[in-house]
Amino acid sequence: DAAGNLYGTTYSGGAFVSYGTVFEITNTPPAAYQFVTVTPCRLVDTRPDHGGSGPIQGGTFQTFPIPQEGGCNIPATAAAYSLNVSVVPLGGLGYLTMWPAGVDLRPLVSTLNSVDGRIKASAAIVPAGTNGAVNIYVTNTTNVILDINGYFAPVSSSTLAFYPLTPCRVADTRHSIYPPGLGPPYLTGHTERQFPILNATSCNIPPSAAAYSLNFSVVPHGGLGFLTVWPTGQSQPLVSTLNDLPGTIIANAAIVPAGTGGEVSVYPSSDTDLVIDINGYFAPAGTGGLSLYPVPPCRVIDTRKIGSGQPFSGTLSPPVDVEGSVCGPPATAQAYVFGAAVVPTGALGYLTLWADGATQPLVSTLNALDGSISSNMAIVPTTNGKVDAYASGITQLVLDISSYFAP
Repeated sequence: DAAGNLYGTTYSGGAFVSYGTVFEITNTPPAAYQFVTVTPCRLVDTRPDHGGSGPIQGGTFQTFPIPQEGGCNIPATAAAYSLNVSVVPLGGLGYLTMWPAGVDLRPLVSTLNSVDGRIKASAAIVPAGTNGAVNIYVTNTTNVILDINGYFAPVSSSTLAFYPLTPCRVADTRHSIYPPGLGPPYLTGHTERQFPILNATSCNIPPSAAAYSLNFSVVPHGGLGFLTVWPTGQSQPLVSTLNDLPGTIIANAAIVPAGTGGEVSVYPSSDTDLVIDINGYFAPAGTGGLSLYPVPPCRVIDTRKIGSGQPFSGTLSPPVDVEGSVCGPPATAQAYVFGAAVVPTGALGYLTLWADGATQPLVSTLNALDGSISSNMAIVPTTNGKVDAYASGITQLVLDISSYFAP
């Protein structure tokens, strides 16, 4: 429109994906927030057979007052939430978008996509809106499940700062090269297993870490209903970290509080191999500790809109210039919080995002072997306002930013 806002959706690769909104960027910096862990807890489940009021109707949004939902004891002082959103569509779901309540203009970014109608989950960091509420918009009718694993609040002596790490592989149950407890055997269905995250000494995770920013990838041995992750020493919560009924290789990010001995517990509903990558941790404030700064959700890049709009494979060139994009996060940013989505032309083994100028790490951000539009939250470090992307197959890439970490 005349204000420069982009409305609607584009159609590419057999599925709908929303595209970005151009926001006016001001020179007033947003407030700084730091992390507070909570026991993973289910906030919302709209399914009527689970006590919900029914699905969100396609083309509409619904408002959820997070502090009042689910008995999870989230305080009204929470400024942003670390969530896992799962969809149980009644058919194909083009996309779902989350944003703070009270914002008049719905940002045209996407939180997740499920064009084939499968049950899917995606992590997200979402600022709190009016009365602590968040809005959820869906293009097609779907049930929605919201789980929470922490929130961000004004900086105090009890909040945790973020410390980015070079993305690093913590565990892989397929390979015996990993430290004790982080390699084989694979996970057995309906059986809890503990992962001693601090044993991954090459990843430089200190014992002071109170929560981890992790990415979980599953390589199921068949259909996998769900996977749940929580801090060791606590009872298994009624939440899910990812869902994978078809049994494809998929990934989902999660911020997980450290449990007894720094361990996290994992429960799969069926047999699966598991890969765990880390990109940072939360610990008491100190040298190098960063705070979260929310920004209006904004589309940093859509490779379909660049040049001839051709997809890429291998390393994306040039790198993604986040600082120089229309979203304009400041040069002080040392890590970005993205919603990353791929629109592959065929099978895509994996996509990796990392800090420009660094060596490509042996980690993955998301997987789409079945060629479906796939998304995931990614916290990506940066040293120069840019990030690199590598795709093992041919794909388009979409990156939306919701916040950044800076001193």
